[in-house]
Amino acid sequence: MQKQLNVKKLALIAMLGALAATLHTIRFPLPFAPSFLDFDVAELPCLFAGFFLGPVAGTLVVLVKIALKLLLQGTNTAFVGDFSNFFQSIMFMLPAALIYKKMHSKKGAIVGMITGTLVASVFAIFSNTFVMFPLYSSIYGMPMEAIVGMGSAVNPLVHDELTMMLFSVLPFNLVKFTATSVLTYLTYKRVGSALRSMIAPKNAAVQHAK
Repeated sequence: MQKQLNVKKLALIAMLGALAATLHTIRFPLPFAPSFLDFDVAELPCLFAGFFLGPVAGTLVVLVKIALKLLLQGTNTAFVGDFSNFFQSIMFMLPAALIYKKMHSKKGAIVGMITGTLVASVFAIFSNTFVMFPLYSSIYGMPMEAIVGMGSAVNPLVHDELTMMLFSVLPFNLVKFTATSVLTYLTYKRVGSALRSMIAPKNAAVQHAK
């Protein structure tokens, strides 16, 4: 029975990973952020996996999402954007899943999603400042002024690297992860019931139906 349950979980992780990869292809820029920051809600399946299968499963869904994206589309950022997306997704999903595991209720889910949104958004500032933007600059030979210029072209509040982070990167991630959290909240009960029924043993499902 345990082996059957593990197979079901692995199949569900693969399915959610494929769904996340599909959602990852539906991307568009926000008006206040440079074009290389594309909005999507691909973390939605990752978050549900973290909530209902656990943090490890959520991490595996993120991994499947990135692996499928690279396999089917390749990379146009020398893996820098993919590396960033992986850790951003983890920093959103993991705090939310861990809090929900401790507070297994709708309130726990809400607290977790708010915490995940804040953690991922603040993490984005530091990761972009000290890792991602310098990597972009080094790999593509772009001075930081050129990267900042892409931000100031669409957002008049952006004048330097600091304002780029405060008025472009930070609000972008707050909007992105808040939107994902709201969608999760709206579909929480229905999707959660579906996921539980998919991994529940048959006899338990029949007993539950009675």
